[in-house]
Order: sequence, then C-alpha cells, then structure tokens
Amino acid sequence: MSRFDIADTPLGGLKVVQRRILTDERGSLCRLFCAEELEAAGFDAPIAQINHSCTTRRGTVRGLHFQYPPHAEIKMISCLHGEVFDVAVDLRHGSPTFLRWYGKVLTAENRASLVIPRGFAHGFQTLAEDCELLYLHTRAYSSDAEGAVNAQDPSVAIAWPLAIAALSERDRSHPFLDDQFSGVRL
Repeated sequence: MSRFDIADTPLGGLKVVQRRILTDERGSLCRLFCAEELEAAGFDAPIAQINHSCTTRRGTVRGLHFQYPPHAEIKMISCLHGEVFDVAVDLRHGSPTFLRWYGKVLTAENRASLVIPRGFAHGFQTLAEDCELLYLHTRAYSSDAEGAVNAQDPSVAIAWPLAIAALSERDRSHPFLDDQFSGVRL
C-alpha cells in the first residue's frame, strides 16, 4: 500500500502529494519520501540536495527561483511548521500552460507537498509566523544556472493571499519577463 496519494494539477507534470499518516497509541508516523512510490509523481531522479528554510515573518515572499539546464531540477516542497502558500510557475518552452501558475497551501497538519518538475519556477508566501520548509532537489544548486522571475511580475500575476510584508533585495531585483522570454528549453 502506498503511503502517498498523488493528484494532478492544471499544470502538466506538477503534482500534489498527500502523505498518509499512521497513528497508534504511541503517536504517529508519516513518510516524507520514498523514491519508488514518488516516481509516479514525476520525482524520477536521485536526491542531490536537501534544503531547510526558516522564515519568521508572516506575509514574506521568497522566490520565484529555478535552474536552467543542464542543472534543471525536480523539487519536492513540504511544510514542517507553519503555513505557506506555495507556488509553481510553468516556464517550459512550448508548454500549453506557459506562464500559468498554481498555488497550494502547505502546512504540517495537511501533510501536502508539491512535486515541481524541471522548467518551473518556485516560490512561496508565509501565511503564519515562523514557517519551516523542507526542499528535496534532484540537482545541486549551481549559481551559473540560476534563474528567477520577479514575484510581482504582472505577466505571471500571482494572486498572493496577503500583502507582501517582506521580500529580499535579491528577490525584489529579479527581472520582469519581457517579450524576448520564450521559456526554459529542456
């Protein structure tokens, strides 16, 4: 029996993974990752890097980040504490959902994760104080392959649930997309 329920989203390849919890008189157990089971969600490469982020202020936005090939990565994002609005933006060249975004509330309690395919940008907004996220990556970070889209880009028009309370100078300086951007070629 699988410990995960995998659901499609309107953006091809982007999946919501719902972790099942086992409980008894001792407490509970929840599997965070299983390569064999999550291959069905598109996580079809080994984990190369694991990151843990802590964001203290409600309303903070981080992102929208991605990696260009050959460092394009699959990410699996889970919330360990707090509540976030997690967002993936389809940047894949030629995709029928190019520049469309999908957002999902992730909490420790709802045990939902997003599996984000190669060619998508990722970001999130904290909906509570003191949020912690766990990121599983199929490629190690490469500064030479780093890409980003401004979280306030009108061509993407993400409907952030809260007014943006904090955005790093680095994320604020990410460019808006122009007519020359044709997407990430995988």
